[in-house]
This record gives sequence, structure tokens and C-alpha cells, in this order.
Amino acid sequence: MTVDAGTPAPDFTLPTDGGGSVTLSALKGRPVVLYFYPKDDTSGCTKEACGFRDSFPDFSGLDAVVIGVSKDGVASHDKFKAKYDLPFILASDTETTVAGAYGVWVEKSMYGRTYMGMDRATFLIDRDGVVRAAWRKVKVPGHVDAVLKALKAL
Repeated sequence: MTVDAGTPAPDFTLPTDGGGSVTLSALKGRPVVLYFYPKDDTSGCTKEACGFRDSFPDFSGLDAVVIGVSKDGVASHDKFKAKYDLPFILASDTETTVAGAYGVWVEKSMYGRTYMGMDRATFLIDRDGVVRAAWRKVKVPGHVDAVLKALKAL
């Protein structure tokens, strides 16, 4: 399945860092930046998370909720969040059901070996729960700025 701009964002409830949970439909009325990343505490994922952290005042100033999603468990998210002082929600999609719904649980290949993995992707969801922008196969440099610019245009 693929989620593109103009389509309703698939709803979900996932466990989060700190023993909580997050339900997308409960956030209606606020824009949501939903970003999927491969793994906690790896170089690209850390750079991306720290980019969102550093721009978090700009996102929260626009009343946006930022949610990072990976296959890592809650304990891993707790450590990652504490290590880098991340101020936003980290959700755990250990069964990859949400990643599948958004079309970001994909076949990858490295060194001639194929495997299933999380594609780095971000979805900007408006106050009504509709996807307004989708970035796939994200390259980290400049990405947070592009998301913020799109959020300001909502």
C-alpha cells in the first residue's frame, strides 16, 4: 500500500517511549509530522532525530506533533531519547503494521543480500487527518527544513 498526498492518513495506536501510547486520530485538530526511520542510535537516524530536536521549537510553535517511528522496542526508544534529549514522541512499531500501512516496510538489498527494512520517509498530516506531503527515500541533509517549510504552508 502507498500513502500519498491527498489521501487520509491510516490511523494507528502504537506504544511509545516512557510507557505511553499514541493514537493518530486522537491528534485531529493538530498537524502531525510522522517520520519513519530504520534504527535507533545509528548515524543517519541520529542525525535526523537531532535535526527534528533542534527545530522542535519551530514545529511546536506551529502546534505540530512530531512522531518518530521505528521497529525498535520501547526500551530502545527510551535510551535513544534520553541519550540525545529528544523532545518528541518515539513510537514502537515492532510488528511493522503501521510501516506496512504507510508503504515504508520494504524490501532492501545490501551486499547482494535482500531483506525487509524500514524506508526513511516522512508524512505531513493536516489537522483533518489528510496527508498533505510525503517524502520517501529521505536524505537527511536539508530534510527537516523542507518539512518545516511545508508545515508553514498548511
